[in-house]
Amino acid sequence: MKGNENLLKVLNELLADELTAISQYMVHSEMCNNWGYGKLHKEIEKKAIDEMHHAEWLIGRILFLEGLPVVSKLNQMKIGKNVLEMVSNDQEAELGAIKAYNAGIALASEVGDESTGDLLVTILKMEEGHHDWAKKQRVQIEQMGLENYLSNQAGEGE
Repeated sequence: MKGNENLLKVLNELLADELTAISQYMVHSEMCNNWGYGKLHKEIEKKAIDEMHHAEWLIGRILFLEGLPVVSKLNQMKIGKNVLEMVSNDQEAELGAIKAYNAGIALASEVGDESTGDLLVTILKMEEGHHDWAKKQRVQIEQMGLENYLSNQAGEGE
């Protein structure tokens, strides 16, 4: 089924966002692991895996719409130098994703592609969950102090 060219372009832009998010989350996850924050490492790693699923779903949809997925494009990553910067950068990236998915949903509706819109809604809800998680981490850091927060993140994780 031939998809709308503008929507295919947006899907590839969203794919670039997801591929970038995978890389950023993986670097942050491994930095936390290196510093001994095993719980935080595992939680951030889960976010990277979610983003991998998003990329997989977008690739599948682009192919279904007879488009060509562009997997060689990454956007600029913002790698934090410490945990607070990491969480803040990830939260900012998720906010950008939420805005982009909302715009993609509107375009899918405009061009009458409800199935693509449904997929984007599914991903949007997951991105909102990622944003909420980062927000909670920042609140915890603010309320209990960075040192106490980090002491809770040490260990192996689940």
